[in-house]
Amino acid sequence: MKNRLLAFAFLPGLFLSQTKPKLSDDMALKLAEKPLHCILQEYPNKTAHIINNAGEAALTPKVLHPAFYGCFDWHSSVHGHWMLVRLLKTKPSLSVAKDIENILDQSFTKENLQSEAEYFSKYQLTTTFERTYGWAWLLKLDQELMTWDHPKARIWHQNLKPLTDKIIASWKTYLPKQTYPNRTGVHPNSAFAMAFAIDWARAAKDQAFENQLTEKAKYFFLKDEKTPAYLEPDGSDFFSPSLEIADLMRRVLPQKDFVKWFDAFYDQRSLENIKKIPVVSDLSDYQTVHLVGLSFSKGWCMKGIANVLPAGHPQKKTFSSTADIFLNNALPLLFQGNYGGDHWLSSFAVYALED
Repeated sequence: MKNRLLAFAFLPGLFLSQTKPKLSDDMALKLAEKPLHCILQEYPNKTAHIINNAGEAALTPKVLHPAFYGCFDWHSSVHGHWMLVRLLKTKPSLSVAKDIENILDQSFTKENLQSEAEYFSKYQLTTTFERTYGWAWLLKLDQELMTWDHPKARIWHQNLKPLTDKIIASWKTYLPKQTYPNRTGVHPNSAFAMAFAIDWARAAKDQAFENQLTEKAKYFFLKDEKTPAYLEPDGSDFFSPSLEIADLMRRVLPQKDFVKWFDAFYDQRSLENIKKIPVVSDLSDYQTVHLVGLSFSKGWCMKGIANVLPAGHPQKKTFSSTADIFLNNALPLLFQGNYGGDHWLSSFAVYALED
């Protein structure tokens, strides 16, 4: 209870709701305001571009990335676009639907996306750019478009293809050389990215890529036991390293095998710890606010895991109800900070609120 109260220290009078959070039209509208604002906002900006010579020092974010220059950094712009596509696809009657469509039209031109693809060969030292967090969100965006039978979605998907092809080729080249997984709670986390990549591979029917990812996931994590999740989180985590692994493994193992693996992966001490709500001491701090995202990602992982656990498993109902607590905790915090959270958290919220 102490952790819950601390998490709400800056929201006087607000209590932790026990209701099941839903992505209502009103909530979708409020969340949509965030990327609608920041996708065209070029500054402040963290480009992550390696400057190879004096001439490159003058390149602006919009020159480097004509489609994904806003929202502070490339990956946040990508998943901000994914979120707008998702809302337009699932809630076409939103009052801002036309605004969303106009922004997507502006971003997803053939020329803009061709330039985004060329970035990976035009400049030196771009091999590791956004590997693999940004790559994963790009595939999530492509998956959303490829599974939407809408005239504009088909155009946008076709325009995105050169960039998608570049990411897929890079990932297929990288996987055989990736000797060790990244187990952090921030961007380079391997399990998160591989889970999204598997989702894309299945939607695209890319069996070779799916097999490559599945075998690597087993190589990395199948022998894991008694994961030290009692040490989570670090002070700027927006992922639970252990839950991301479990969320990946429930995709690659049959249910019976997954349950056996899951029961060996977590001991009671770690299970109790990952159910604790993160304490967010300063919503204005660009790193500390990551902990709001941690509640969202824990929520979506727990929901996914609960869905595949068999009836009667002791964690099935617990994970499902705990996921709701995490989401109810994080949603009000999303609207209480500054641009450090505004530029990315709404995407996490929309994904976490999906059934």
